Amino acid sequence: MAGTFIDIPAADGGAFKGYLALPASKKGPGIVLIQEIFGVNNHIRSVADGYAADGYVVLAPDIFWRVQPMFEVGYDPDSVTKGRAVRGQTDVAKMVADLAATVSALRARSECAGKLASIGYCMGGWLSFLAAANTGVDAAVCYYGGGINGSLVQAPRATCPILMHFGDKDEHIPLSAVEETRSALKGRNDVEIHVYEGAGHGFNCDERGSYNAAAAKVARERTLAFLKKTIG
Repeated sequence: MAGTFIDIPAADGGAFKGYLALPASKKGPGIVLIQEIFGVNNHIRSVADGYAADGYVVLAPDIFWRVQPMFEVGYDPDSVTKGRAVRGQTDVAKMVADLAATVSALRARSECAGKLASIGYCMGGWLSFLAAANTGVDAAVCYYGGGINGSLVQAPRATCPILMHFGDKDEHIPLSAVEETRSALKGRNDVEIHVYEGAGHGFNCDERGSYNAAAAKVARERTLAFLKKTIG
């Protein structure tokens, strides 16, 4: 991996780790990259490195630190059980506060030039939506964010540009939830919601059985175009 873990000060005291990946130029717009329930694991670090290679300064916070610092598992059934158990012990308000602290820490770094976006996957996709509503990010990308439709009361506060990716075969997010989200955000010309045919939950992750290379490629191209338009 090209990056390194740094300390991020928490607003209520203490500090937590975040994986920082820098572009070759050492400067660029910022991305707060938000993990799945599996931690800042090998896949999330590789995604961070990938966006760094595209010219972004990326910081992936350990948002499970209050329950189990540096929790990291893979994608087998036992790992899913462990990840869900840790997620069940988290405080959502504190996770959002830690994302806000991450945004502040990244903006304060000399390498971060210009605007900043959040990008999240699965649980992180939902948290990216909450980041749009609560942390002052300039743009937000949500990959198969389970729970977004349950947090739409916050939609009026999520005023930055938003890009969402869903699979039409997602066993955790029914298309009715996607349509509910689309309806809540209708009329917004700065919101894009894409549904990928034949794609299931986690379709972007090449370490999961649900990986869909074609959908992941198109989604990434759309994400990069969105980032270029919104944060540079």
